[in-house]
Amino acid sequence: MTANSLPESLIPTLPGEHYTGQEIFAAEQRLIFESMWFCAVRRSDLDGPGAYRTVTVGRESVLLVRGHDDVVRAFLNVCRHRGARLCAEESGEVRRAFRCPYHAWTYGLDGTLLAAPNLTRMPDVDRTTYGLAGVAVREWLGYVWVCLAREPPSFEEQVIGEVVARLGDAGAVEPYGVAELAVGRRISYDVRANWKLIVENFMECYHCATIHPELTEVLPEFAEGYAAQYFVGHGAEFGADIKGFTVDGSEGVARIPTVTAEQDRRYFAITIKPQVFVNLVPDHVIWHRMYPLAPDRTLVECDWLYLPEVVAAGTDLSRSVELFDRVNRQDFAACERCQPGMSSRLYANGGVLVPSEHHIGAFHAFVLDRLAPASRGVSPGTPGGG
Repeated sequence: MTANSLPESLIPTLPGEHYTGQEIFAAEQRLIFESMWFCAVRRSDLDGPGAYRTVTVGRESVLLVRGHDDVVRAFLNVCRHRGARLCAEESGEVRRAFRCPYHAWTYGLDGTLLAAPNLTRMPDVDRTTYGLAGVAVREWLGYVWVCLAREPPSFEEQVIGEVVARLGDAGAVEPYGVAELAVGRRISYDVRANWKLIVENFMECYHCATIHPELTEVLPEFAEGYAAQYFVGHGAEFGADIKGFTVDGSEGVARIPTVTAEQDRRYFAITIKPQVFVNLVPDHVIWHRMYPLAPDRTLVECDWLYLPEVVAAGTDLSRSVELFDRVNRQDFAACERCQPGMSSRLYANGGVLVPSEHHIGAFHAFVLDRLAPASRGVSPGTPGGG
C-alpha cells in the first residue's frame, strides 16, 4: 500500500531498512550523532581534577576530563602518534596526564602534548598542534554536551529550542533546578533495538494502556492514548487519589521547592533530539541518554535526580525509581519485539501511524532531512588537528 492510498487517518512510517541497514546507520552516525550536540555525561561524574569518562559518540570514542582549573574538556580518545586508544577504561582518574600505553606519548589535562620518547630531538613538533584533538563542549542543566562538528550548530537553537518547542518557553524547565540536583540512582539498559524505535516509543502513548498499568494508574489520561508531548505546554495530571510519582501512587520524597503551582502534580516529558529524554515531576527529574552502537543495539543510561539533601540523607527512593524503571523495561521489551519485524518483507515499505502518533511523523522528517546530504556525498567537518 502506498502513502497516497492510505486512509486519511493514517500516515506512513520510515521503511524497515532504516532500522536495520548498516549503511543507513553509518550515515546516521556521521550526519546526526557526530554533527549535532550530544549529551555525554553528568558533570558530577567528573568529580575532581583528573576525573575522566569515555563515551561513544557516533563512530568515535570521546574522552571527557575535568582539569585542575575546574573546566571540563573533551577530546577524541586517540593518540596523535599512531592512533592507539588512549584510555580503554570507561571511567577513572589521573593525577596530571594521560599516557599512551603504546609509545608513552603523554598529554596534559588540557590536551597539550607534554612528553614523548626523544621529543627533545624533534624541536619542530608543536606541542599544541600535536596535542589531543579537542571537540566542542557545552554545559547545561548539569550535563556536559559535546559536538564533533568542526563548526558546531547553535546550542540554543538545537538543544534549548527543543524545550521551547515542547513547553512553549525555555524558562519552563528552570524551576526544577536540574543542574543542582543529585543523582540518586542510575540504571543502564542494553537494548537490542534501533535507537529510532526507542525515540518513537518515548514520544507516543498509544501503547500506554496496553503495557504500562502502573503509569496509567498514576497518570490516568495516558490511558486515552495521547502522550503529553502531543500538546505544546501540556503536562499530564496525576490521578485524584495519587499522592506522588511512585510505583504505587504513594507519597514521594521532598518536593523541589521552586516548582510552580502550575507544574505541581503534573508530569512533563521532553525529547531533545537526537538522544535525550527528560521527564519532569515535582520531586525529581528522570534523564535518559542514548548511545546508539549498532543498527539493532542501543545503550540507554537513565539518571534519577533529586534534591541533594534527599540523596545525602539516604532517603528510600525505591518507589519512585521503580515506577520509571518498570516503564523503561516495558518500553524496551516492546522495542525489542519490534526490531525483528523491521527485517520482514511486510515492513519493507514501513508501517503506519495513527492520529495520536502523527507527531512521530515530524521525527521521521527530521531524520530524513539530516540524512539528505548522504545522497549528495556531503559530509560535515569533524575535528582533526595536525
